[in-house]
Amino acid sequence: MRGFPTLLHKELLRFWKVSAQTVAAPVLMALLYLAVFAHALGGRASAFPGLSYAQFLVPGLVMMSMLQNAFANSSSSLIQSKLTGNVVFMLLTPITYLEFFGAYVIASMVRALVVGAGVLALAAAFIDLPVFAPLWLLVFALLGAAILGALGLIAGIWADRFDQIAAFQNFVILPLTFLSGVFYSIGSLPGPWQTASRLNPFFYMIDGFRYGFFGASDAAPFTSLAVVAVSFALLAGTCLRMLQTGYKLRQ
Repeated sequence: MRGFPTLLHKELLRFWKVSAQTVAAPVLMALLYLAVFAHALGGRASAFPGLSYAQFLVPGLVMMSMLQNAFANSSSSLIQSKLTGNVVFMLLTPITYLEFFGAYVIASMVRALVVGAGVLALAAAFIDLPVFAPLWLLVFALLGAAILGALGLIAGIWADRFDQIAAFQNFVILPLTFLSGVFYSIGSLPGPWQTASRLNPFFYMIDGFRYGFFGASDAAPFTSLAVVAVSFALLAGTCLRMLQTGYKLRQ
């Protein structure tokens, strides 16, 4: 079992060595979103009764930052290893595909949680945030980060170039996160757009996470939990199958 902790340590060091880029920059970007949107819409937008727009916005920005960084961590690491050729050295070692999957996904979760904690800590210094169900927060934070870590690993296996990863992030991850209720409650949308939002699994990650703060949500909390859990199971199964068969890794 020495292979797993060694690979995990390598993946953790990979993003922590450049923490100004991988941690500080995403935290700053989320706070800029908070400052701009809270100032522009603070007096004109509301979501849940008794909450200010800034309070409503913070959990969505925290989860959005976590999701985007979990995906970026695993996808960029694997595509970099493929392009430089050092993925061969990992494939030659006695590391099982389960250990390979676990190391990449756990490292992505750690980066996501560090970024999320940074955004939350700085936002909480200026905005009063109640916490309704801390365990609920932790479950959705872990599952959301694991889902995007697995999805990033799938994208890294599939891609052959950095621009394919960038396209995946720009045309899949970014739209799904922005159209998932980060900046608004889907209850304010017209019927067809509400239906479209409920087909977006990112909506359930953010909505369930927000429920942990306020005890209020657009979807039933256990529905969100079920969707998120099933999404992780499907993506993890797909990723493990790709690793087991060596798809685009042993060519």
